[in-house]
Order: sequence, then structure tokens, then C-alpha cells
Amino acid sequence: MSAGTGNAYSFGRHDPASHVLIHVSDPHFLAGGARLGGKYDVEANFARTLDAIRSVHPHPSAIVVTGDLADLGEPDAYRRLRAAVEPVADELGAPLIWVAGNHDERPALRAGLLDAEPTEDPVTGVWDLAGLRLIALDTSVPGWHHGDLDEEQLSWLADVLADPAPHGTLLAMHHPPLPSHLPLFDILELRHQDELAEVIRGTDVRGILAGHLHYSSQGTFAGVPVSVSSATCYTMNVARPSAEVNGMDAAQAFQLVHVYPETITHTVVPVTQAATGDYFSADWLERMAALTPEQRLEAFSRKPGR
Repeated sequence: MSAGTGNAYSFGRHDPASHVLIHVSDPHFLAGGARLGGKYDVEANFARTLDAIRSVHPHPSAIVVTGDLADLGEPDAYRRLRAAVEPVADELGAPLIWVAGNHDERPALRAGLLDAEPTEDPVTGVWDLAGLRLIALDTSVPGWHHGDLDEEQLSWLADVLADPAPHGTLLAMHHPPLPSHLPLFDILELRHQDELAEVIRGTDVRGILAGHLHYSSQGTFAGVPVSVSSATCYTMNVARPSAEVNGMDAAQAFQLVHVYPETITHTVVPVTQAATGDYFSADWLERMAALTPEQRLEAFSRKPGR
């Protein structure tokens, strides 16, 4: 079993992933457990997300939460979020990585989640996850909802990336460096994207994790894959004309990020109570593992009667 993958079996051409990360975004907690907009029970939705995280992986390499941790930046909201997440991270033995978003307030975030001085300094950091480097960027702009990266943070990023990591680097940020088909997000997009592209192009950056959109989205930026995780609080109902897209209390999700030597996959995990079949199981995997590759093809690939 590869460290942090939770998968002892490999029946195809790829070995098990070297790292598996949980990518969660946009919990939007409020003080006193208040409902977001008076209707979204964000704490209950996040509790269901944490239950799903416990189920999908026994020991993830990290839990990364890409911003909008609190909706109004209230100190009690950060306390409540920390009290919800830290026990799960401890249970799974996973580092917990907080990323700032446009709804966050840096001083309260730093004090409430990082036990740091309550300043307006950017919330950034670097983690060595058994050779996979994760860099948290702070795209928040105090007093505004659009995103930006100033010269100081870009210079810092360039210095960190000057030395490659054994398994490469992932960037985690709130505002994705991608277009959105929803015009409202154009107003709140990330500024200085060209400068960011100059910094990461030609480095060991293998992927970018982001949030902000409240729906899952993928693209590329400066040749690097970008994956946006949907929100846990509420999601955008994109099954409507773009001018009429609004929030809904459904389709909450997070992502499983599997890191392989030659690629990275991002699996959208719906947080749902839907009825599920019971054909596949640990026993089924053990039976397959006991067979040769040719026997596995006969047992599972061959169509009946052919």
C-alpha cells in the first residue's frame, strides 16, 4: 500500500497513487451557527461532508480547504469551523491546510485557525507532504471580493519554486486563474494572471487547486491543470441560462486528488444520501487480487456468451 493512498490493489498499468489529498472549498461558516442567507444550514452541510471524508479515505496526505472559510470573517465562525474539522483531521492523521478566500478576514482567520498574530499579512504557507510540495497562496484583497496577487507574494512564490520538489508542486488558492461562463464571476476574477503565469511556467508546478465558483470546473493555466472544487455550503445551479444562475441547497461536493508519477486525477465526490448498490466490496477486491491478470479478464471483462 502506498503511503497516504489507502489502496493496496493495482490491477492496471498504474501503480497506486503516491499521495491522495482531500480538496474542500467554501464552507462559509457564520457566528452562532447561523444559516447563510437565512436558509442554508452550512454547518449541517459541512458535517455531512466530513462524514463522507471519513468514508472515502483512511489516511489522506492532507485536507486542503480552499477559502471562504467564514462568510463574514467572524471570530466565532472560525472557532466553530476549527472545532468541526480538526478532530477529523486528527482522526485521519492528515495535515489541515487553510486557504484564505474573499469572504475571509485575515486577522480573524490568522488568530482563529492558525494561532497567529491577527494581522492583515497574507495567509500563505509551504507544506512538504512526503515529497509533494503544497503552496498556499492568498488571493484575497482586504475590503474587496475580487482576487489579486501582488508583487511581493509573486516574488515569494518564485523564490519557493526555484528549487523543485521530489514529487512536484501543487498550488492552492481561492480565486481560480480560469474564465467562468457566468458573467458575475468575471467581476470577481483573479487579477495579475499574466504575472502569475510567468512565475509558474517552466517550474515543477503540476496542478492548481481552487474554489470560489461554487461549482466544479476544470481548465488549464500556463500549461498547468486547474481544478475548482464545488462548495460545501451551497452550489450554483448551472442547469439554467447563465444570466439566471443562482444558489441552491443541493449538489454539494468535494474532490479526491490522486497524485501519480505521470498524472494527477481529480474525482468529484457528491455529498449525498442516494441509495447505492452492494456488488463491489473489499471481499470482491480480495477475490480479484487472488487471480492472475488473465483470470481477472475472464472473470470481469469477458461478456457473457461471447
